[in-house]
Amino acid sequence: MIRVLHRAEAIPAVLLVLAIAAGAMLSPYFLDTGYLLGSSRIYVETGLVSLGMTFVIVSGNIDLSVGSSVALTAGVVAKLLSIGMPVGWAWPAGIAFGALLGVFNGIVVSKLRLSSVLVTLATMAIYRGVAEVLLGPASIRLPTDFASFGNATAFGTPVPYSLILLALMAAASAVLLGRTVLGRWIYSVGTNERAAVFSGVPSGRVVTLSFILSGAFAGMGGLLVAARLGVARFDSAKGMELDAITAVVLGGASIFGGSGSILGTALALLVLAVLRIGMGVANVTQEYQLAVIGTLLVVAVAVGAIFQRPGSTD
Repeated sequence: MIRVLHRAEAIPAVLLVLAIAAGAMLSPYFLDTGYLLGSSRIYVETGLVSLGMTFVIVSGNIDLSVGSSVALTAGVVAKLLSIGMPVGWAWPAGIAFGALLGVFNGIVVSKLRLSSVLVTLATMAIYRGVAEVLLGPASIRLPTDFASFGNATAFGTPVPYSLILLALMAAASAVLLGRTVLGRWIYSVGTNERAAVFSGVPSGRVVTLSFILSGAFAGMGGLLVAARLGVARFDSAKGMELDAITAVVLGGASIFGGSGSILGTALALLVLAVLRIGMGVANVTQEYQLAVIGTLLVVAVAVGAIFQRPGSTD
């Protein structure tokens, strides 16, 4: 029990229990299964982006462009569908385009040895600007065949298909980060890049691959946002990077790299979703919700800096 409590995932697990208890006290409708599952659709996109962000943060970097990547991917896919691209190609095209955005971030960071904060801050503005030029102020409506997936449920149950997709991606990411050579390389680069290079780890490729994964997950999130809303807009997913970074850091990852896990990110994501759903039920305004999430991020970083030990894995 003591060893379990010392794991980084213990903090979000405890917070999740407290958040559920608080939500239940705020409203008798909060614990309704159908309501919770229906509300979960809104947070699946953030969940996918958080999975990709985990790889980047564990590698010792950060990706501030994910929200803009979500919007730009949705816009590009919407444009391609509007000129006749088959609906069946939308998913591979969107994921590939998101990965391409990640390639650009990764190459600039790894080859030019620039700060990932500065690089992705710049691409956050660039990608959002391109999305605005591409889409303009209006929304682009998506074909019904594509949009239906965003709100569809599985096999007559209230479980959304998108939630199942998130669970599958989380499981695959946990294996990739915690049980493969690439995952070990990501941890080693995040812990001490210089030592990793001397050990034969191709740090540049590892950093680039982590950004590619982040971009691919952002592309997938963009597809889900567009499918759920039925339209693509240049200003969608604004602020999503804040939720993603909060989920990863609250889940036990060090903002300096070298530690973190997909399990911790998943638990922290549940905490954020429960908090937002609970605050929504209590009619807390969006501004106050952002303040709460921002405060949670500061607390998570502070707690991690004080108590966290590097090398935490699934």
